[in-house]
Amino acid sequence: MAQTVQAPPRAMPTGYHELPRDRLILTIGGLMLAMLLAALDQTIVGTAMPRIIAELQGFDHYAWVTTAYLLGSTAVVPIAGKLSDIYGRKLFLVGGAAFFVLTSALCGLSQSFLQLVAFRGLQGIGGGILMSMVFTTVSSIFPPAKRGRVQGIFTSVFGFSSIVGPLLGGYLTDALSWRWVFYVNLPLGAVALAVLWYGFPNIRPARTDRPIDFLGAAALVAGVVPLLLALSWGGAEYAWDSPLVLGMFAVAAVMTAVFVAVEMRAAEPIIPLSLFKNPIVSISTLAMLCVTMGMFGTILFVPLFIQGVIGTSATQSGTVMMPMMFSIILGSLIGGQAISRTGRYKLVALFGLSTAALGMFLLSTMTRDTPYWIVVRNMMIVGLGLGPTMPVFTIAAQSSVSFSQLGVVTAITQFARSIGSTLGAAVFGSLLVNRFGSALAEALPPSAQAAIPAEQLARVHNPQVLLNPQISASIREGLNAAGPRAAQLYDALIAAIRTALASSLHETFVGGATIVAIGAIIVIFLKEVPLRKSFADAPGAGGASAAGVGAAERGGT
Repeated sequence: MAQTVQAPPRAMPTGYHELPRDRLILTIGGLMLAMLLAALDQTIVGTAMPRIIAELQGFDHYAWVTTAYLLGSTAVVPIAGKLSDIYGRKLFLVGGAAFFVLTSALCGLSQSFLQLVAFRGLQGIGGGILMSMVFTTVSSIFPPAKRGRVQGIFTSVFGFSSIVGPLLGGYLTDALSWRWVFYVNLPLGAVALAVLWYGFPNIRPARTDRPIDFLGAAALVAGVVPLLLALSWGGAEYAWDSPLVLGMFAVAAVMTAVFVAVEMRAAEPIIPLSLFKNPIVSISTLAMLCVTMGMFGTILFVPLFIQGVIGTSATQSGTVMMPMMFSIILGSLIGGQAISRTGRYKLVALFGLSTAALGMFLLSTMTRDTPYWIVVRNMMIVGLGLGPTMPVFTIAAQSSVSFSQLGVVTAITQFARSIGSTLGAAVFGSLLVNRFGSALAEALPPSAQAAIPAEQLARVHNPQVLLNPQISASIREGLNAAGPRAAQLYDALIAAIRTALASSLHETFVGGATIVAIGAIIVIFLKEVPLRKSFADAPGAGGASAAGVGAAERGGT
């Protein structure tokens, strides 16, 4: 009788980069779904907010829904990154996705505005873990020279979500209910969870008994939360010099100092401060901060220019963002390919930052008479610059550290992205508001200032009159007391408001271009090390082992 010869079992992977092709495809698919899940949530909710406010009440705290998510997502990123270096990626990747889906359901079930704010804060924790883990996992699967192409694709998901999110949010809100902007995460999340659960092996570092820096984590959260609250509330809900905002800044400064002191003594710090002695990590982090600060300090106000200065509809002011998002997608794909083919990243970063700065400078040249197509052109230039830039600094920082530090260094760059976006929105938003009052006084003819009642002038020290038809109609009625000159005064006032807004936005765009140009100058000092094409020569490449792989295979995890 012939003896049956059995084929030897397929060897289990001993590192993420050794995944078989079928598992690699499943993992990438799951990661892209997880990225889409978190990115889409940041754009889909805004469209539904007017309906949410109408049903749950809470107009006075309109921004809290976004602020709560921002607090949770930003504070958790460094902590999740560090812990994934100790316990492996899968625990946090799958756990973060599951927590995000659960809290999305809770957001949809909210019966009061305060409930929604609380659940959004919890949802932000899940979203922050997802964002951190996606880019960390990509860096674990692919060696540095191959990450550019893949991370370019993942970065383009942000652009795609910015296009689809508002459209999908509007459709779901009108056709079903605002609750479905949260419920839509459930089927997407279920698919992502299933794919990652079965497709991604539970490969853990050889040592998982390293101590956890609980005190450092607490100090980090205690420093980040008041900082973000001060930046979100300052100039909006409270004056910048109010005791509450100043107190928040003081608490943030004190707790940051405590955090630094704790990290210098911790055996396993949440953020090893020694990483910043690495010039590639420190310069990449600073450049990322400049890029996101300039970006959010600019593109947030383009719809305001379109709608308030040029005078187009809200729908058209929304569509102006679509060409920029398409150009971001195109730029990220081209930039990723260039990095992967050449193994170089510095020229890509310099090109991207210089192009983005040029586009923002062109935005600053726009006036009341600028045609719509010029605005679109300028935005596309900005997008072509931002697209290839976004993944560069994460790749550069990752390539300069050991395999065992990929999670924490990725988290540092993502943390800089979050802080930069918040800082940009706060600083440039405050600059816009503070400049508008004096610009309006300069643009309004003295004769009109004398004829318009003081209470009506007080109502237009905010450009919302150009965006809200009800406020505009109320001011028109208020000017009827001026008699036959009412229509003439109203036209002069609206013209002055448009001129003042254009002048204020000019300074905002110049500020954004300046910050991004500073980022380009910083990149000149970025040391470029040819990216490794494999993990074989990676420092600390033995950081991931097969411990737990067999159990993972048997247990389906």
